[in-house]
Amino acid sequence: MSVKKLVLNSREEWLKARTNHIGGSDASACVGLNPYKSNVELWEEKTGRHQPEDISHKDYVIYGTRAEEYLRELFSLDFPQYQVSYDDNNMFLNSDYPWMHASLDGELVDQDGRHGILEIKTTNILQSMQKEKWNNQIPDNYFCQVLHYLAVTGYEFAVLKAQLKSEWGGELKITTKHYFIERKDVDEDIRLLVEAEKRFWGFVESGRRPDLILPAI
Repeated sequence: MSVKKLVLNSREEWLKARTNHIGGSDASACVGLNPYKSNVELWEEKTGRHQPEDISHKDYVIYGTRAEEYLRELFSLDFPQYQVSYDDNNMFLNSDYPWMHASLDGELVDQDGRHGILEIKTTNILQSMQKEKWNNQIPDNYFCQVLHYLAVTGYEFAVLKAQLKSEWGGELKITTKHYFIERKDVDEDIRLLVEAEKRFWGFVESGRRPDLILPAI
């Protein structure tokens, strides 16, 4: 396995490069676990049949992008046992999985010299159902993203830092959660996701539309 890290010159260059791969935010759609995009819609995007919606101008996207820098710094202050680093427009490629790429919110090194992933999420909790998805667990689509990053980088652990905002009765409440994931505990999940992504990419390369994967009821 050969892992290569690229640091591209601009966001435009990064956006162009990612069209030829499955990224972390795409991973859950491959297995029918993305609440916003089906596997068929992702296939249409990757085969050039449909242009993905540009959501960069939406308030929640702007907030998440701007907040990431500060949340990464807070993580560094709260967890000094980790070395934290970050490069803009980073892209990891893995020779074993040429259809995949990973772009990380941060890279970690623990006190034993092990390398890990920092993933940062900001989300607005609008319904109790959304809150439940974060109760002692990571929502499925974000869990798939972490598995995807572990597969591509070969890193040994991941930390997901989530800032959850909710407003009830005019009062703003902000909750921060941290989820620590060891690669050895999710090896089988990684294997299953990689196999599913490989099957999906076969449909992209052949131009044959995949069957729609319906979410579990």
